[in-house]
Amino acid sequence: MKWKYFKEGFSEGKELFSNKISIIINFLLLTIVYFTGVFLTSIFAKISKKKFLDLMPQKEASTYWEDLNLDKKEEKYYFKQF
Repeated sequence: MKWKYFKEGFSEGKELFSNKISIIINFLLLTIVYFTGVFLTSIFAKISKKKFLDLMPQKEASTYWEDLNLDKKEEKYYFKQF
């Protein structure tokens, strides 16, 4: 009888412990990956002087749209793309 209660309690405790530890590990790993990715991207962008957003638009500009230069290419370029 005691063995049955011990086994049930042990299984329940093991499950609770594994749930708590997985939450902690996931939080730590995702935090490290996020900050590493953001900081590395920021550092490389600053080194290469890349600006992802135009934060200072020109006041005298009539529009903020930028031309994408989507010229039509040869049919050979579009053939078997996938």
